[in-house]
Amino acid sequence: MACDQQFVDFVVHQLTGIEDVLAKKMFGEYGLYAQGKMVGLICDNSVFIKPTAAGRNFLKEVVEAPPYPGAKPSFLLDDQIQDALWFSELVRLTVNELPKPRPKKKKK
Repeated sequence: MACDQQFVDFVVHQLTGIEDVLAKKMFGEYGLYAQGKMVGLICDNSVFIKPTAAGRNFLKEVVEAPPYPGAKPSFLLDDQIQDALWFSELVRLTVNELPKPRPKKKKK
């Protein structure tokens, strides 16, 4: 089941305090990017954030689930995304801990 565009827009809007947040359509679902780094996925109107040590320490109760069959587990967020400050802080911590993306190879 694909995401509703309204839900995707809401998730991105909740992160307005973070620079360069966008959702890119991927195979009917969405990748969630912040500051050029993929921080999570939006699948079936649920938000999955990449697990990091800082994120695990920030979360009071960690719920992990794979965003799709065969995927590695991620932090599954529920009503927490309603709190824009809390959600933004989790994403900020995740961005800071993730490595810089590899430069894309130039096409010949």
